Amino acid sequence: MDGRRKSYTCVVCGRAFSRGEVILNEAVREEVAKEIARDYPNWTAEGFICKSDLTKYQVRYFHSLIESEKGEITALEKEVLRSIQEHEVLAKNIQAGFEQNKSFWIGMNSIVLIWHPPDPYPFILLNLILSCLAAIQAPIIMMSQKRQEEKDRLRSQHDYQINLKAELEIRHLHEKTDHLLN
Repeated sequence: MDGRRKSYTCVVCGRAFSRGEVILNEAVREEVAKEIARDYPNWTAEGFICKSDLTKYQVRYFHSLIESEKGEITALEKEVLRSIQEHEVLAKNIQAGFEQNKSFWIGMNSIVLIWHPPDPYPFILLNLILSCLAAIQAPIIMMSQKRQEEKDRLRSQHDYQINLKAELEIRHLHEKTDHLLN
């Protein structure tokens, strides 16, 4: 050998890459290859494609796949596709935002009660407040349930995003496994 590394040219972008940065065109999933061949007629099974261009076309394929199954792509699904393209993790702690807000109000209420007690002994005002509370207990419970429902909705949207990304990544891994078996 003359000491130089062999370079491989990407069919899509035309740049030269090392072997670890490209994938043989015949290893690309058939549906994704059709997508690429539409844009690049010189696409052949013997050529190479860089990983970033392949990711771009895989995201385009996933986009069309989701669109064909559901008819329309939601903002959540767009976020999943963007995270695949940018190789970022979607998992995050949704509960933290709710906990921070709750802590602020609990602390504020505690400070007010220490400085200015609203009802000294015989607690007549407390008795009045408890009576009123009994009258409006049902709406308060409903508001609490609505808030919990909002948390559950956010949690389920987040789970949907994670599951969708996992499904798309698993499809991608199946493609790689099929290539290795060939």
